[in-house]
Amino acid sequence: MMKKNSLRQLILATAAAGALLSAPGVSQAQGLFAPVVKVDDQVVTNFELTQRIAFLELLNTPGDLEELALEQLIDDRLREQAARSVNLQLLDGALENAVEEFAARGNLKTEQFLELTAAEGIEKETVFAFVRSNLIWRELVRARFGRRVSVTETDIDRAMEALGSRASVRVLLSEVIIPLQPGYEAQITEIAEQVATIDSFGDFTEAAKRFSAAPTKETGGKLGWLPISQLPPALRPVLLGLEPGETTSVIPMQGALAVFQMRSIAESAYRAPDIAAVEYASLTIPGGRTPETLATAAGVAAAVDTCDDLYGENFGKSADLLTVTSAAPKDLPRGIAVELAKLDSGEVSYNLSTASGDIQLLMLCGRSPVLAQDASREDVTRQLRNEQLEGFANGYLEELRANARIIKR
Repeated sequence: MMKKNSLRQLILATAAAGALLSAPGVSQAQGLFAPVVKVDDQVVTNFELTQRIAFLELLNTPGDLEELALEQLIDDRLREQAARSVNLQLLDGALENAVEEFAARGNLKTEQFLELTAAEGIEKETVFAFVRSNLIWRELVRARFGRRVSVTETDIDRAMEALGSRASVRVLLSEVIIPLQPGYEAQITEIAEQVATIDSFGDFTEAAKRFSAAPTKETGGKLGWLPISQLPPALRPVLLGLEPGETTSVIPMQGALAVFQMRSIAESAYRAPDIAAVEYASLTIPGGRTPETLATAAGVAAAVDTCDDLYGENFGKSADLLTVTSAAPKDLPRGIAVELAKLDSGEVSYNLSTASGDIQLLMLCGRSPVLAQDASREDVTRQLRNEQLEGFANGYLEELRANARIIKR
């Protein structure tokens, strides 16, 4: 279980770096090596497509895997064609080294990495083709656009200023989170709406102690200071529009209703880094929100220190109960985003419920900043160069797609 998690984290890290690209269809009636799409004079076979789908499925990749896999393979063909057009070839051993580095990101040796994929029916050639496509594309983009990248001292100064000098807004909130119970939705909604009319700190504290299911009920719903940048983008203007003592309207969350009260707003002397991606684990604890399942959730929370530990807690149970996801903050479901905003890495929340009423235990694995707050000028320069190269690469790939003759069977 631990090894499979490392593999999935490995690919997710590659996706965050832009290696996983994104698109349609497998017909069961087609032969194994029948073409499913033609890209100019090249084809993508049904076998390649089913292999890539299996690869993505192993990683619990969200979305339409059939569509995603085919679009990736189309992009692979375009990349290879572009590399051949300029006679770009990889140096001896470069591919093997790239696969080794790829596996090492998940704390795996190449042999372990290939054993894990083989156990899922994924051929070694599929893995090497995936890595090779990204490697040769990176080399092609550097060769084609490297001289066009221009990062000035002014650019670096502005980026450094954005990291360290501008004020950052923080908010001090209290919360009431009421889980929705089947058959009692109307009554719970009425209670939440009444809480949303409260305009005093004392009354809100009492409401939290009486109605809230969050652990903060013991302190009257009080949360610590939170950077506004960690909260869902849609919620930020709502909170910033509140005066101390005022509350939000009722906010639907996953399996719960929430109301927040503003206690204070402050600006710090620095700007917290923007978050590029949030990685979190979600463990479903079946049985509804009974005292027994809540006790189970509390036990899990006390027993784990990292997201990897959750695999041990789920050992022997359905793998579908546990997922680990990496997503941009704007792509997080609002309820999950709110809960994760309260957490530091390794901390746990079990305030939310699944659609079927089971407990959804969340653990924050980590946040990846767009640029580290304490980044050196070298770090900032590298990041700015990479951003420019990525822009050139995306535009070049779009151009290749527009000029190619792509026929989907």
